[in-house]
Amino acid sequence: MSISHAPPGSPEHDMSAKSSSATSEADTTAPDLVALVPSSTRRARVPRWLRRTTGPVLLLALWQLLSSTGVLGSDVLASPGRIAQVAGDLIGDGSLASAMGISLRRVALGLLLGTLVGTGLALIAGLFRAGEDLVDAPVQMLRTVPFVGLIPLFIIWLGIGEAPKIAIITLGVTFPLYLNVYAGIRGVDSQLIEAGESLGLSRWGLVRHVVLPGALPGALTGLRFSLGVAWLALVFAEQINADAGIGFLMVQARDFLRTDVIVVCLIVYAFLGLLADFIVRSLERLLLQWRPTFTGR
Repeated sequence: MSISHAPPGSPEHDMSAKSSSATSEADTTAPDLVALVPSSTRRARVPRWLRRTTGPVLLLALWQLLSSTGVLGSDVLASPGRIAQVAGDLIGDGSLASAMGISLRRVALGLLLGTLVGTGLALIAGLFRAGEDLVDAPVQMLRTVPFVGLIPLFIIWLGIGEAPKIAIITLGVTFPLYLNVYAGIRGVDSQLIEAGESLGLSRWGLVRHVVLPGALPGALTGLRFSLGVAWLALVFAEQINADAGIGFLMVQARDFLRTDVIVVCLIVYAFLGLLADFIVRSLERLLLQWRPTFTGR
């Protein structure tokens, strides 16, 4: 390694001083960078899906341990092994697939009707002041009434067939969609409306290009809430003199004290709910690519 002997004040001496200063600054900042790297690399080293599944796996292991040691009796809650065996039996004889198909059809029909009603009412109330005066107050009154409490009236009005079941799901879906779409429409920035008017957009043009895109995030959030309520409503709906569906399997299992079948049906409900939520979240990412969001640190 060579040592510079340039006299003070010379260009070589100044360049050497600057180089040593830059080296000392790099040495002081290097420990800070090193301190930041390990945490991020550790997060990158462990896949996120593995971190997200750790909690459920530990809970399942604890459940199996309590069942194996007899702390949790089979008459209280069946073990995970027994539940897996029963699930395989229900899948093998086709009863679970048939029940899932019937339940999915009920939810799909109720969700479609509830989306049409809730979105339509929200558009009327959100876009027109006269519509708000006519629609909002009755909807706010009805949404405070538990839809489960209307089951006796639906049975009297619609009988005990499919109609009351679909009506309960429709009613449960309508209100979350109405509230979120209405709030999304009224939450559009007024400056965007003024900018659209200054560009010569007509009333329909403002609704199409400004109001509806601005209300889309709220509408998709309402759809996620509505899907959750739809599965909750299905649980109650399928216990109204049902002769098929996942709820019917649960009622039969309750009569025979089959906790294993009940847990299988609950897992199916949860799986279908998560699948529907995943579809809506994927739809959000597709339709809201223009909106940057915070994804966490």
